[in-house]
Amino acid sequence: MSIVTKTGDKGMTALMYGRRVSKCHPRVEAYGCVDELNTALGLARATAEQAFLRDNLLLIQRDLVTLMGELATAVEDLPRYVKDGYTLVTSQLTHKLDALVLEVEAQSVSFKGWATPGACLSSAALDGARTVCRRAERRVCALQEVDQLQNSEIIIYLNRLADLLWLLARWVETKAAKPA
Repeated sequence: MSIVTKTGDKGMTALMYGRRVSKCHPRVEAYGCVDELNTALGLARATAEQAFLRDNLLLIQRDLVTLMGELATAVEDLPRYVKDGYTLVTSQLTHKLDALVLEVEAQSVSFKGWATPGACLSSAALDGARTVCRRAERRVCALQEVDQLQNSEIIIYLNRLADLLWLLARWVETKAAKPA
């Protein structure tokens, strides 16, 4: 079977369970931004020198697959999604990010005022991922504004993730500034 299906040639795509929508539908925009975020995190992971960072970014990427699946499902199909055994975003995912924030903050991360991305490749990749995360958060908020988001935990998760990514970029810069 070819990756080329031609089913999207007229600007339509399928959500979970086959509902066809425009490729610029707010739901597609939302999960598309999360897909971009996952890719940006992959780049940040590939540039990371520290195993701590690589390992945690990979765990976050895996959680984003859960988030994307939920976003790719129309609200009216969510009961079927859950019945079929798929996982929804829960506060447990956000709590993992909160715990990671506390762990990183305990390591004496230094920063002053507004951060300028680009101190090193790894922190720049994290800052890039953070900005993509904020865009994804805005797209998910747009879904909520038109009553197409059943689970507000997704917004909380993305908000927390963007904060964490900012903090991780400063953590990388702090590590890079210290002599080995």
